[in-house]
Amino acid sequence: MRRAKDIMGLPVLDIEAGKQLGTAKDFLIDRDWNLQGVLLESKNWFASPRYIGWEDIVSIGTDAVTVKDEQAVRSMDDSGSEWVALLDGGFKLKGLPVITLDGENLGLVEDVYFGEKMDKKIVGYELSDGFISDIKEGRKWLPSPQSATIGEDAVMVPVGCVAQETPSFHEIG
Repeated sequence: MRRAKDIMGLPVLDIEAGKQLGTAKDFLIDRDWNLQGVLLESKNWFASPRYIGWEDIVSIGTDAVTVKDEQAVRSMDDSGSEWVALLDGGFKLKGLPVITLDGENLGLVEDVYFGEKMDKKIVGYELSDGFISDIKEGRKWLPSPQSATIGEDAVMVPVGCVAQETPSFHEIG
C-alpha cells in the first residue's frame, strides 16, 4: 500500500528513451474515487497543465514513476473530465471535512492510500483533527466506504463510518 504524498515530487521517466518528462505534482481522482492520473509540475506559469493517465503508468517505484514513452504525457485541456486534484488546485480533496450523513465530523482529509497492485481504487483516507491533535493523538484512518460523495465543501460518507487509529501498512494490505 502506498500513500499519495510519498509519490509527489518523484521524477516521471520515459523508459523507452530514458528521458525525464516531468515531476509528479498531484493525483487526479474522479467522482467515483478512482485514481485517473498523475498531474505533472508546470514548466512555466502560462503552460497548460499536463498529466499522465493512470493506464499509461508502467510502475510507481520508490524513486521514480515510469511510463512507456513520451506519448503518455497529455494536456489537461484535452481531458474534458471533472477530476479532483488531491492536494492542489481550485477543487481539491485535501483539507475537506469528512462528514457522515447524520452530521458527524470525522476529520479533515490529509492523504489517501491506494493498493500496491496499481489498481485505481483508493483503499483508505488519512484524517486529521488539527495540528495539536495530530501531535497528541496521531492521525486517524478511515477505510474506504462503499459509497462516498466528494462535494464542493465536504466529503459525505455513510452513517456508521468510524475513523480508527492508523494501522500499520502491513495491517492494511
